[in-house]
Amino acid sequence: MSTLSTFGAPPAAASSPYAAVFIDFENVYYFLKNHYLDPQDPHDYALDLVRSLRDTLKRELGLDSLVLYAYADFDRLPSGPQGPLYLMGVDTRNVLGTDHKNAADMQLCIDALEVLYTRPDIGTFVLVAGDRDYIPVLQHLRRQARQVKVVGFRESVSGDLLLMLGQEHFLDARALLPAERLQALEEHRAGRLQLAEDKRRLREQGTAGVQSAAARQATQDMASSPTPLATFEAAAPDKEAPTAAGASFLLARPADQLPDATPTFAPTRRVTRPDERRCLEFLLEQVQRYSSNIAVPEIWVSPFLRRLTDVLPELPDWERRQLLSHLRDAGAVRIEKREGEPHPFSVIIINYQHPDVRELNPGEEK
Repeated sequence: MSTLSTFGAPPAAASSPYAAVFIDFENVYYFLKNHYLDPQDPHDYALDLVRSLRDTLKRELGLDSLVLYAYADFDRLPSGPQGPLYLMGVDTRNVLGTDHKNAADMQLCIDALEVLYTRPDIGTFVLVAGDRDYIPVLQHLRRQARQVKVVGFRESVSGDLLLMLGQEHFLDARALLPAERLQALEEHRAGRLQLAEDKRRLREQGTAGVQSAAARQATQDMASSPTPLATFEAAAPDKEAPTAAGASFLLARPADQLPDATPTFAPTRRVTRPDERRCLEFLLEQVQRYSSNIAVPEIWVSPFLRRLTDVLPELPDWERRQLLSHLRDAGAVRIEKREGEPHPFSVIIINYQHPDVRELNPGEEK
């Protein structure tokens, strides 16, 4: 008889509408990074998955996620997702790992059992992971009459775990990613695989180091792909570009430091949504305020988003970030990454030829 069962787990309420979600965030992060061959900012895709999972549980299963935990050695991740997770209502558990072992397993199991014995209102346990190490705790949860569901990428989920749980209790993580985000991942992976195949063929032909036309095109395509919103979405406050005390969040690059090939803006379309226009208007106000005698103004993304909170307080954090993505897609701005110490940072550059920029900022052209 299980030692834990002697404590007498309280019965779950009949048809309980409440769920607890346990996310092995480090596992998800490294699957995205490794399987999709090092896409830019894989943590941003992981955040999309968490957000979509919470909404899907509510919309399709009628479950309110009262308890949400995410586990990772966050100090080892190159970007800080704790802020966005916190705003989604997810408590982060920092667990120490190594290069070879994710240490989330034990802490996740402990927390799941604690919730089982202290929260009788929780009827469903959702595990975002797939290691076979979780089989004993999942079996115990089921013996205590709890509903158990596992979310994961099919390639990373243990076959033994699926056999024990049943396919009807498995949710494919790919189905939770927005279609356009999943397509971007698949295209990135396909491009990398094609590039590797071209290099292999060149080596076999004894001409390694001389790129084929296909390899050159693949390299150019990856180099010219636009900077994703992920570059600035999850930038933690302690990882933004360093500033001197009292410095503004606007940069200027001298003319002799400008790149030879100026990046282009996305194809122009009108900005019609009121919140997008307000964001653009506020961006122009900030440029006018701080850009005296600056030839090429660049607004740091992270400080701008914090100030935007005061302008659009009714929007959640992720929607304010999404406004910049929409402005970029409309060709009103572009986002560029800058190298910095101790961390890279992202900046906003305005397209002064865009019709809405000209309308909101008449007489100002750069």
